[in-house]
Amino acid sequence: MEYQRRLRDLREDHDKTQQEIADVLGTSQTMYARYERGANELPVRHLIKLAEYYHVSTDYLLGRSAERNGMMLSAE
Repeated sequence: MEYQRRLRDLREDHDKTQQEIADVLGTSQTMYARYERGANELPVRHLIKLAEYYHVSTDYLLGRSAERNGMMLSAE
């Protein structure tokens, strides 16, 4: 699955608008819509922010894993 589809699916599953997610990211609704359409690539800082917001792994957002939550590594 392409990450653009995951972005939209997660947003819709959480009953959020593009504007609400754009506000979380500190960007415009227009730019966020471009991320969902694939017209612009999602910056890494936004990828991390969305993973934290939705409580999913970055691999899940990128479509590299079907598991929503990845393993957390200890800070040893």
